[in-house]
Formats: sequence, structure tokens, C-alpha cells
Amino acid sequence: MTSFRKSTGSKSTRRLLGLALGLGLASAALGTASPVSAQDSAAAPARTVAAGYVGSAEDAGTKAFFDAVMKSVAKRQAEQPSLKAVTVYYNASQAPSFRSQISSSASIWNSSVSNVKLQATTSGGDFAYYEGNDSRGSYASTDGHGRGYIFLDYAQNRQYDSIRVTAHETGHVLGLPDHYSGPCSELMSGGGPGPSCTNRYPNTAERSRVNQLWAYGLSKALAQVNKAG
Repeated sequence: MTSFRKSTGSKSTRRLLGLALGLGLASAALGTASPVSAQDSAAAPARTVAAGYVGSAEDAGTKAFFDAVMKSVAKRQAEQPSLKAVTVYYNASQAPSFRSQISSSASIWNSSVSNVKLQATTSGGDFAYYEGNDSRGSYASTDGHGRGYIFLDYAQNRQYDSIRVTAHETGHVLGLPDHYSGPCSELMSGGGPGPSCTNRYPNTAERSRVNQLWAYGLSKALAQVNKAG
């Protein structure tokens, strides 16, 4: 969930800021996350923008996180021009307590959308998961320079359905914003519906949005490479 944060403040609806990706929709890719342990939030990579599971003031977090991912996809497309599908690689080695939830989250998204797939890796990756304690809860974060990660807070994952939290935060990697005022059936409503909500699946609109965002993912990635060159 851009973050399943524990904030009790007002819940804001996030909008994707327009990054043209084929259909005029946002698109971008996370670069390799920095190799830092996150047993405590202070040990995790410093963030400049973030989005949280229960609430966050940083409205630019989702866009920046998504942009960071596309940089990595662009680099991989340049190295392997024969790629026909967008695969986003994640590294869960720094979140051993949540390996099952992360795997389930990836399976949920992979069965829900067709234009982008999530795949585990033990070396590098487009983004990483970290775990630890943070009073702000779980969140997705980027430093704005092509590196991003998802932080999973212990206490929050005990209070809320842990797979829902993880699938929500992963939704930000795929380009979806928070919508805390939405119903439980909406994955990106995050912690808005409260701890009793255990829905782990994106609804039809969320699945459609992700497929649209990644419809021309490789073409957009290659265009970024050519522009940079």
C-alpha cells in the first residue's frame, strides 16, 4: 500500500501524475535497490518520497517509485533487445520473515495482469523488500534516482492482513496510487477499510490500469535508452 502506514490523519486519494507510456499513461521502472539491511527503519535506505499503507503526505511517491522501476527495465531492454515481455525483478533477501507473503503477493499480481510479470531474484533486482520496525508502518519508497524499495513493518503486518499489505505496496511498483477512501474490494484502499479487511486481490479497474500502464512497457523503455544515448 503506497503504504499501510499507521497515520491517523486524513486519508488522501492519490492520482498518478501523467508520465506518457504508450497510451499516455504513466510508466517507469525501479533501479537496483541499495544493499542495506532494514532490521530497523534507520538501517533502510534514506527516502525522499514515499507512500504508506494507512496514510502519507508525499503524493509524489507513487509516480517517483514507478519512474525508478522503468529506468531498470530500460537498461535491461538495451542489453537484451530480444525481450518480448516486461519482467520486473524483486529481491526479498532482506525481508526473510515475509518471504511467504511476498511470494503470494507476486503470484496474485502475476495471475491478475498480463502485460507485466514479477519474478524473484537473489542478486540485484529492480526493487527490494526490507523488514523492520517503523512507527509510520509499511511503505513503498524511492530516492528519486532509480532506486526503490518496499518496507514491511512488523507491528502493522500483525494488525492488518499481511498479504494484503504486501500486495498493496507491490501495487505501487506497478504504478497504482493509494485510494484510502475506497472499499475493501479495492486493493489500493490500503488500511482505509480497517484491519477487518482481508481482500488481497486487485479489482477489475486496478487490473485494467496496470495492464494499460505496461501495455507498451518495452517500447517506452527502449525510447528512454535511445533518448539517454
